[in-house]
Amino acid sequence: MKSRTKVVVIGGGIAGCSTLYHLTQEGWSDVVLVERDELTSGTTWHSAAQVTNFGMTQTMVGLKSHSIALYKQLRDDPDYPVGYHHGDGGIRLANTEAQMQGYRHFASMARGMGVEYEVIDAAECARRHPLISTENLLGGLWDGEDGDIDPAQLCQALAFHARKAGAEVYRNTPVTGLTQRSDDTWTVHTAKGDIDCDIVVNACGYRVNEVGAMMGVQHPVASMEHQYFVTEDIPAIAAAGHRMPLLRCPISDYYCRQEKDGLLIGFYEQECKTWGMDGIDPGFSNDLCPDDLDRIMDVLVGAFARMPVLTEVGIKRVVNGPITYTIDGAPLVGPIPGKRNAYCIIGLRAGLGEGGGHGWLLAQQIVHGEACYDTWVIDPRRFTGHATVELTALKAIEDYQNEFRFHFPHEHRPAGRPAKTTPLTPVLAAEGADFTVVNGWERMDYIKPSPDFHFTPSFDFDETFDLVAAEVRNVAENVGLTEVNGFNRIEITGADRHAFLDRLFCGAVKKREGGVGLGYLLNHLGNIKAEATLANLPASDRGPARVWYGSAAASEYHDMDWLNAHLRPDEDVQLRSLTNDQTILVLAGPKARAVLSGCARGDWSAEAFPWLSVRECHVGFAPATILGVSFSGELAYEIHVPNASLHAAYLALRAAGEAHGLKLFGARAVESMRLEKGFLHWKAELITEFDPFETGLSRFVKRDKGDFVGKAALLERHSEGPRRKLVTLKIYASDAPAHPGASLMHGGRVVGTITSAAYGHRVGLNLALAFVEPEYAAIGSVTQADLCGRLVAAEVIPSSPYDPTSGRMRS
Repeated sequence: MKSRTKVVVIGGGIAGCSTLYHLTQEGWSDVVLVERDELTSGTTWHSAAQVTNFGMTQTMVGLKSHSIALYKQLRDDPDYPVGYHHGDGGIRLANTEAQMQGYRHFASMARGMGVEYEVIDAAECARRHPLISTENLLGGLWDGEDGDIDPAQLCQALAFHARKAGAEVYRNTPVTGLTQRSDDTWTVHTAKGDIDCDIVVNACGYRVNEVGAMMGVQHPVASMEHQYFVTEDIPAIAAAGHRMPLLRCPISDYYCRQEKDGLLIGFYEQECKTWGMDGIDPGFSNDLCPDDLDRIMDVLVGAFARMPVLTEVGIKRVVNGPITYTIDGAPLVGPIPGKRNAYCIIGLRAGLGEGGGHGWLLAQQIVHGEACYDTWVIDPRRFTGHATVELTALKAIEDYQNEFRFHFPHEHRPAGRPAKTTPLTPVLAAEGADFTVVNGWERMDYIKPSPDFHFTPSFDFDETFDLVAAEVRNVAENVGLTEVNGFNRIEITGADRHAFLDRLFCGAVKKREGGVGLGYLLNHLGNIKAEATLANLPASDRGPARVWYGSAAASEYHDMDWLNAHLRPDEDVQLRSLTNDQTILVLAGPKARAVLSGCARGDWSAEAFPWLSVRECHVGFAPATILGVSFSGELAYEIHVPNASLHAAYLALRAAGEAHGLKLFGARAVESMRLEKGFLHWKAELITEFDPFETGLSRFVKRDKGDFVGKAALLERHSEGPRRKLVTLKIYASDAPAHPGASLMHGGRVVGTITSAAYGHRVGLNLALAFVEPEYAAIGSVTQADLCGRLVAAEVIPSSPYDPTSGRMRS
């Protein structure tokens, strides 16, 4: 066994084998996989092994398409062929028009990745799958690439080709410990000796937290028992002359696929069970849980109704084994938060179908620093301090019970809520607030007109439309107040703080005390990595001279890791997170200055406190730090308050606002207003696939400054011209907004993808932002937006249709 290698991958299931294989494909041959038992002896071996192209984001569709292409290549390899039934087709059933509408949206989204789904009616579903009944069925979504694969053969083939490229695989080699050295390299301790390496990868399936504990972390991954059975032969299948398509049924919570001349039927019962929460038997390997068919009888009744042939056939084999889940159902693939040179590829509940793509994207991140797609939807850092295994188990149960039911726009399911709150959460709830969820935080979404008000999640405009319009109108005419909790806030101190930031930001970094600036951080490829507001606070009784780095709530772990990774040993720079200690109250509207002057001492005139200023003060008697910035396009103040004083500051603002028409507003109003201003969201428009020039942020790039991260790549890329351009669109539809991921069409071809959309209530326009091919980016260009299967005109308009000179927020 080697004593030194570049990468050690721990775990020999689909996650580990795919990672090892793709590392060699990216050019690294000095890599090792260690497995405690035999390859595929965890969850992989008993997988139902369905391989679908369906995904609910473009990244997921892209990685699944890669899996399918890879598996076809391995199937046809003469040296080590893999059993793969490709192209049987698959149907996701629906019995409501809302589900059908969602399928049409996913078809629009997938088209932008070169994948064609087909939305079909009930009769066509039955024609393509003659074993199903059309009772209580409207139709379904057809995926022509659907199929299934032999899990053991797939993993062995990946390992075989990795070995041919120079990798080594050590079976029956349990990892007993992990030690990180002072230079951030690792020693992997095994029962057969130690291996020193630069990088370690946790690919340990349901034993993920046993290895996580060895490096002092806990991953939000929990396991569920999952049962399927294989039937005896069915004459109708043998006589059909073709393989049966796969079925996924949200109506009755089951799936099925052909297995020889019978069917494999899997169940997502409501009385489901977590597994391994109190530890896993060390001897549990190539093993299963006891059968428990009584638990699935409610689901089986629905399956019988949909497929009557099941009542006439016996059961040949029952499988009940653990599968892993995360908080949102998507896997964790990428850097481990707070650790250097450590990655994970875990929580793969659909590991066989997706594993080829997950290993591909992870290998790119390890070798090149970034993948070809923005991978935030699977990034381990998208969950932060609230992400315990206990919370994960609650969400896993909920996801399991709703396995084939996608989330509608603005839908937030109840399990695991509230995970993060502030002292104001119950106060706002008492005032009628309904809440959305941002990185676990309960954030005010809109104000309900009555306690029994509920909206219907939909791809059309819903019942909150007029409520949000009223909130926006009051902000524009009077003054509004909202809470922005969880905002990422990092305090940066030390003599070299500005030089440090100057090296990371692509534009000018403000150094003036009391000044505020917005800027962008790039990766080494010259694409956008992060967005941050920098506020320069002078020394005071609250601390030394310092910079507050503020960014999106979801970026808490991501940005801290990025900043820490670029600190130099000889720099006098210290980083301290304040994210969970303080909360922002946003005061916005033309009367905001009057309200602030009524509860905070000092001169708040435009001359004394202009736009892009920061000042420490008290709101009432609550200590506060106030920034003159705006995400709404109106005169606005960010009031940062320690959580212990948050309620006091809120009461002071409400009292001062009574005379000025102050009302609450929520996140939906913020989204409407920021689109009217053309302001961008991190991980919507600000993604690692595009540079600041393509994203319309050239004013934030200072090409003549000294070196900064990504500068050389950015300038080289810019000279080649844009790949896409971000534009603002007017959508010619009055009944529905566009939705992120929807395709823009021209001449029957996809020419762009929508990133954000909402109705602009101040300008009376249905708005969207989208990345489009450069030839369709000119003002006045018209394409067609695919709104859930309906093509409507989409016209490029100038960015910031509301107050384009920004005079209102500078007033």
